[in-house]
Amino acid sequence: MEFKMKGCEKMKQNLGKTDRVLRFALAFWWLGPWAPKYGIEWVNWAIFIIGWIALAESFLGYCWLHNLLGIDSKSQ
Repeated sequence: MEFKMKGCEKMKQNLGKTDRVLRFALAFWWLGPWAPKYGIEWVNWAIFIIGWIALAESFLGYCWLHNLLGIDSKSQ
């Protein structure tokens, strides 16, 4: 499955099944009531944001950082 964004080249899935499942599990943990809580507010916000990014990537099967680094775990 490929996703098209206006003004961007095609987004080809570059995450394998295991990677997607692990990202979903991380998002489920970090966005739920089990999320780690720290005394520094910006750290809590960073965990929240990373959790949403992991959730989106688990559904899309695409990671921009993997694309930037040339990593393709789709075949795993």
